[in-house]
Amino acid sequence: MRQAMAWLHTWMGLLCGWLLYFMFVTGTLGYVDTEIDRWMRPELPPASVPLRAEDAARTGLAYLAAHAPGARRWTISVPVDRNEPYLRVTWRGAQGSGAPAGAAFLDPTTGAAFAARQTGGGQALYQMHWALHYLPITAAEWTVGIATMCMLVAIVTGVVVHRRIFSDFFTFRPGRGQRSWLDAHNLASVVSLPYQLMITYSGLVFLMFSFMPLAVVGWYGPGAQGSQAFLEEVFPSPARTGAAGRPVPMVALDGLLADVRPRLAGAAVTLLEFDHPGDAAARITVVGDFAAGPLRAADLFTYDGASGALLASRPRWTSGPRGLRDLLLGLHEGLFAGPALRALYLVAGLLGTAMVATGLVLWTVKRRQRVEQERARAHHGLRLVERLNVGTIVGLPVGIAACFWANRLLPTDLARRGDWELHLLFIAWAALLLHAALRPAARGWQEQSWLAAGAFSLLPVLNALTTPRHLGVSLPQGDWALAGFDLTVLALGLAFLGVAMRLSRRRRCTGR
Repeated sequence: MRQAMAWLHTWMGLLCGWLLYFMFVTGTLGYVDTEIDRWMRPELPPASVPLRAEDAARTGLAYLAAHAPGARRWTISVPVDRNEPYLRVTWRGAQGSGAPAGAAFLDPTTGAAFAARQTGGGQALYQMHWALHYLPITAAEWTVGIATMCMLVAIVTGVVVHRRIFSDFFTFRPGRGQRSWLDAHNLASVVSLPYQLMITYSGLVFLMFSFMPLAVVGWYGPGAQGSQAFLEEVFPSPARTGAAGRPVPMVALDGLLADVRPRLAGAAVTLLEFDHPGDAAARITVVGDFAAGPLRAADLFTYDGASGALLASRPRWTSGPRGLRDLLLGLHEGLFAGPALRALYLVAGLLGTAMVATGLVLWTVKRRQRVEQERARAHHGLRLVERLNVGTIVGLPVGIAACFWANRLLPTDLARRGDWELHLLFIAWAALLLHAALRPAARGWQEQSWLAAGAFSLLPVLNALTTPRHLGVSLPQGDWALAGFDLTVLALGLAFLGVAMRLSRRRRCTGR
């Protein structure tokens, strides 16, 4: 039984290992996505939160009325915490008008838009862990879902295989070759086991309607009508209405917000959405705080935009099953976490990344050792896995560093600039996969580690050369979002430098 579980653990982990590594790296970045956003938009000042919803609405409406008067939908994001640190407005053009959509970050004091560069920021990196960027959404969800199921199988079988799971919590023997890699894999796995179980199972819950569509069809019926009935019952939202074509002044928002506050039971207003603003059929939707607790849900109230009458509401808690789903999704995203808990999320995500990486390396170390003992020729599968390990475990971080370099070096007026940042991430990663394929594995680890050391440790220098928001400014001003990013990538660069120097010493000693 244990032998069969060990076989399953090994092959589930190996076959999906590189995709799981990609998901862990980019998913873990989601716990600091706001801070990455801030670094990738250096034109923005330090965040000033929170802002009263009335003040945000007043400033946002003035800007939208001046810059998007014909839009069919306006939104105003109210800065209340780190998840939404800036006053932000968005708009969509009228249906069929060809008018563009847009967004802007506003200075709450002057009402003017900040001239921030266009970038996908940390959100784009975070979304890659489930959207896989270039794949159609359905294909991405199925690919990620299958990999996540393999991850769950690998976790459960790993627990079954380990006879000494608790003693492994305290065991690490450096300098012992295969034994050290196994200790590192066990340590990273055991220390973060509760997190790994939670993040994997809740990830499957995210995708459950994609994986089990027949449950919806069987209960609500096939086709678009059944899907609509399912959405209306499980995820009720105010019905969209068409424009009346008759201009009517909007209700004063101070009174509307005064009415909604008792209904929110102390939760903050985080979003105001205006459908057909200035029209007789206008609707104003007020959304509460999704990050008020671990439940990934918020109260929602829809008002008549002309009279201010309450038309519809949706409570954050509608049923036990949906509440359980919202709880699992909230735990997965961790938006509710304060600084200490967010740091634990980040550490657990890094341990998950290390767990996958050490597992992939352990597979090759065991088989390479066996080949050397038997004086046999390494088979193609071993060489393939060794090269994929180099090009992914080191190549992906270098690709992410390339994205950050692109953020500083691409012209600020370049069309689709945010897309090009991500294109360059994948171009750099592909180049390093090719490099790994063309070089001996040991040389590949060494050379790519040197490259990673330079790519990360020089980012603060690049930032100082291209913006006025360098460490000499951000540290004295206490701008910890910017300073923290620079210090973190510097630490990463030094870590890769240590790895590169260690690999160089080993190569001099062994001659390989």
